[in-house]
Amino acid sequence: MAVGTMIGASIFSIFGIGAQIAGKDLPEAFVLSGILAFMVGYSYAKMGSKIVSNAGPIAFILRGFGDTVTTGALSILMWLSYVVSISLFVKGFTGYLLPLINISSHPLAIGIADALIISLFTALNFFGSKTVGKTEFYIVLLKLSILGVFIVFGLFTIRPELISPAYDTKHMTGIINAAVIFFLSYMGFGLVTNASENMENPKKNVPKAIYTSIGIVIVVYVLVSIVAVGNLPIGELVTAKENALAVAAQPILGSFGFVLLSLGALFSISSALNATLYGGANVAYSLAKDGELPQVFERKVWFKSPEGLYFTAGLGLVLALLFNINGIASITSAVFIVIYIFVILSHYKTADEMGGNKIIILINAGIISLVLAILFYYQVQTQVYAFIGTIAMFAGAFLLEWQYRKITKRSFSERQHS
Repeated sequence: MAVGTMIGASIFSIFGIGAQIAGKDLPEAFVLSGILAFMVGYSYAKMGSKIVSNAGPIAFILRGFGDTVTTGALSILMWLSYVVSISLFVKGFTGYLLPLINISSHPLAIGIADALIISLFTALNFFGSKTVGKTEFYIVLLKLSILGVFIVFGLFTIRPELISPAYDTKHMTGIINAAVIFFLSYMGFGLVTNASENMENPKKNVPKAIYTSIGIVIVVYVLVSIVAVGNLPIGELVTAKENALAVAAQPILGSFGFVLLSLGALFSISSALNATLYGGANVAYSLAKDGELPQVFERKVWFKSPEGLYFTAGLGLVLALLFNINGIASITSAVFIVIYIFVILSHYKTADEMGGNKIIILINAGIISLVLAILFYYQVQTQVYAFIGTIAMFAGAFLLEWQYRKITKRSFSERQHS
């Protein structure tokens, strides 16, 4: 599930955006993003092996900071981050589907495609974690095979002048900005902790799944970006944008490559959507059970699925219809980074209980905080609307949490014992 979500998040959905920001230094940006992911994964792995809860990082933050308005607001942001991610994957899916079947990107066609794909994978989640997990395994196996074909054939046709890195100020800025945006592409490792209650031997398997999935994905990202950038001029990748990898496959495998990578993208983004819907529904259910979301989110309705699944899917569709892929990617990154920072700080406060080196934890906290500052600066410089949207989401979550506590008088601890 983690590998499926991560690869669907950027290799297909926002690869063109990364090419626009980092240019030919895109492989280096993926390496830097992966290092950042390992920094956060360190705290997730340590805490996830001791705290088994489908609420994942919110359970970690609750242990470190207690039941406060901030913890509650972060739990709402956590759920919203899944909702926004779903909208990102849907936009990526339609970006590959419509050109493949020769349908122009008309708003009506996009809207219908968005609704159909969300409906399909919402229906798949009716059948529970075992079905979702099995589906993920086969979809991930298929899309990794497709990417493997792209990599193997593409490595023989690389043009060295297109891929040679540059490390002057301009290019280093591009690498850093792209790494911050592509930090989003590694967010899938967190889904491991959102399924820990359904996992055999989570004490052993949570850390194993986190580290292994990040490692696999770094290798795939770097190889795919080397082949894409090395075979197609950056200008053409940027122009293709939403189906950049399919276009990059044409010089290597011709029209067959375009079709193959388009199909790979559809499978890839579908698996990411599948896993994120499952994770988002689990988060909504766990938070409602713990008193942080209204009880309606934990109520079982059609097909004995929690209503949180339908709220998550429905709101994801609304966002997909309202925003473009650039803004969605930037906002999602900011929300996840804030949650990551609080998880790392919680780990620091509970390190004696959870395990881990406090010096390493502090260094990780400082670096990830710097990443957030760089992202905000990038938003202000290039996407002011995304910066405003990010701040509005944070403010809305705090306001909603404050009002919810005031009206219901509920808290995590009260609900857990009720």
